[in-house]
Amino acid sequence: MEKRYRFLLIQAFHLPEESQYLHRAVDGPKESMLMNHSDVKHLLENVDWELHKGPLATYGDWPVETREEFTLVAAGRMPIVREACASGKYNGIVLLGGGEPGFPASREIAREYGIPVVACGFAQMHVASMLGNKFSVIDLAENHNMYYYDLVVQHGFAQRCASIRNINFPLPRPPSTGQSAVHLAKNRAQRGESSEVVEAALREALAAIEEDGADVITFGCSALFWLQPVLQKRLAEMGWEVPVLEGYSCAITLCKGMVDLGVDASGLVYPSAHPKNWRRKKLF
Repeated sequence: MEKRYRFLLIQAFHLPEESQYLHRAVDGPKESMLMNHSDVKHLLENVDWELHKGPLATYGDWPVETREEFTLVAAGRMPIVREACASGKYNGIVLLGGGEPGFPASREIAREYGIPVVACGFAQMHVASMLGNKFSVIDLAENHNMYYYDLVVQHGFAQRCASIRNINFPLPRPPSTGQSAVHLAKNRAQRGESSEVVEAALREALAAIEEDGADVITFGCSALFWLQPVLQKRLAEMGWEVPVLEGYSCAITLCKGMVDLGVDASGLVYPSAHPKNWRRKKLF
């Protein structure tokens, strides 16, 4: 029986196999290439899905964090999105990666084909705004914080975002060497062990709740999405009835909702090159 949802999940980028900064598989079964697959597999059971590893990072062989790097990988994602839409194979596209590079342009491309495109930050913010008055973002590096700050403003959530809280565990890049503290902490969490990354995330989540007025906790970089069940459990044990969201689950779920509703991005926001009707004035 044909499944209702036919999604392409597109990674933000991939690194060369010889990179010392590899943090996920770049080849192999799609399940092994999708970070935290075990956390979202229940959402994909009724989805006929494929995974694209995303464009090769052209700026270097380390994970994206800066505005320049996000811009470069965004440009690389556009041909992937257009080819996917033109193929007729998919009725939804999910852009993976917390910084959602190329999201607005991808929506513009896909609207020509009537295909909804959803991204992780966008999805988290919208879901969080339905669950509480304000949300806070737990993120990992100063430069990524300020890039994500721009996303909050771009999506119109400046009044709903209580804060961006930085745990200050940047992903490695030159001249740094060695494994990422965030990914080492993930391995420890999977063994049932704690780490300074987990404790820092918990500390900042508590500060967001108690000091900033956050009702919901979200994450910035997708490298932190694995923290969702860990942080949810720790907060619950402390008596905090606070939802903790991560981007993959929110994006997949929101994309399903758009397919079910039969809706896509508004043509007034993403107009075609020669629309039949046009507005003489755009108000703010």
